[in-house]
Amino acid sequence: MYDIDKQAYIATTSDNQSICLIPKMANRHGLITGATGTGKTVTLQTLAETFSQMGVPVFAADAKGDLSGVACVGGNKNSVKERVASYKLEERGFDYQKFPVQFWDVFGVDGIPIRAQVNDMGPLLLGRLLNLNDTQSAVLTIVFKIAKDKGWEIIDFKDLQKTLEDVGNNAKEYTTNYGNISAASIGAIQRGLIALDHDGIAQFFGEPDLNIDDLMQTDGDKGVINILHAEKLMHSPKVYSTFLMWLLTKLFEVLPEVGDMDKPKLVFFFDEAHMLFSDAPKALVEKVEQTVRLIRSKGVGVYFISQTPSDMPDSVLGQLGNRIQHALRAYTPKDQKALKAAAQSFRTNPKFSTETAISELSTGEALVSFLDAKGAPQEVERAFILPPQSQIGPIEASERDQMIKGSLLYRFYAEAIDRESAYEKITTLRENTLSEKEEKELEKTQAAQKKEEEKRRKEQERIDKAEEKAKEKAAKERQKMFTGLAKNVFVPLAKTVVNALVGTKGKKRK
Repeated sequence: MYDIDKQAYIATTSDNQSICLIPKMANRHGLITGATGTGKTVTLQTLAETFSQMGVPVFAADAKGDLSGVACVGGNKNSVKERVASYKLEERGFDYQKFPVQFWDVFGVDGIPIRAQVNDMGPLLLGRLLNLNDTQSAVLTIVFKIAKDKGWEIIDFKDLQKTLEDVGNNAKEYTTNYGNISAASIGAIQRGLIALDHDGIAQFFGEPDLNIDDLMQTDGDKGVINILHAEKLMHSPKVYSTFLMWLLTKLFEVLPEVGDMDKPKLVFFFDEAHMLFSDAPKALVEKVEQTVRLIRSKGVGVYFISQTPSDMPDSVLGQLGNRIQHALRAYTPKDQKALKAAAQSFRTNPKFSTETAISELSTGEALVSFLDAKGAPQEVERAFILPPQSQIGPIEASERDQMIKGSLLYRFYAEAIDRESAYEKITTLRENTLSEKEEKELEKTQAAQKKEEEKRRKEQERIDKAEEKAKEKAAKERQKMFTGLAKNVFVPLAKTVVNALVGTKGKKRK
């Protein structure tokens, strides 16, 4: 809670010592860890409310649907009322209240649709999303480079699929300038896209894409708490973690440098952060480290939420100054090692054993160490996290739906836009190219037909001449035959007849 003394009052010790987060140090990032069921989500809710009361917008992924309760007035649990009375919080300004909320959802069902351009995601994050190996990722990078050089905007999945198809079909044209493009790698990328499309992830890519300014709104003197509905998204851990990393990267790239401020411009909660680093390539880990290191100068505080500090690479863990550690249970040697590592990440307090305390903490109790005014870690304290001022647990689906559809942003983002991009440009280009080829093929075919017709005409002329010659020869043969018959048959026969007639007449005269 943001108390009457304008302090970010987060926890209280058993002897009523207040533990406050210095607003100026809030952008030095933080870490909330603990086993399942120890109170991490309630801690997140308390922090989100406190930042909202400070006028700082918040973005948080809601993996279980519980965080939506910030939209309703609290006091719905007796345990909360008991703690409020026990800690005398009303004297410090505690008041059950609701907070301004904006619901988002990659799938556009339980929140305002949130979209990104494929270009914005880039080959590194998209390669992780598609589970590509180094060779395939290199080919994907080439595809992005070709599209950029050609002026093809890759906005949605069909743009990327069309670009891949074109590059694959015309790989020989690109090899000289861009390097070898194997059909096998193109095929692997296309299969990955089909799998994501089957899971419904394709609808995340498109327009209107998210305007970062819409995450940094205030309502009166309160910062808006942006809640990403992530229950379905969590079924694909790589998709979930890659999406949040994309958003963090976009914040880093878009926001201007502001240096040290009295309070953050935005606080970003990265729940289930271990998913980001699980099997992450070295290049991605380096990108996360760089982003976390530099984004605080943009006025953004990043708070990772996970099981243990050992889930974070040391290069990232060292940058997380504000820490809250809930209970850990050490059942195995691996658990014991993680518990010991968690204890060693705090500045020790001579009043108690940090390692022992971690295993003894009750639900809602935590070890807390925030940065002091000089940016140094304070001694760890064992304390109880303050209860939320809003409702603990999810709101009704009908209430959520009413809030979503009543938002001005919903009217802008609800319907997807499909403008001319890589798909249309490549289709037009190849159709024109095909028309030119068809014209050449037609000319070639017509020439061949003309040549064939000329050949048939000449052949017919030869046949006609041969037939005419044969007819002439046959006529001459017939003429010769008739002449022979006349000479050898008809003439002698005529002579015989004449002689016979003449002889008969002579006998009668006698």
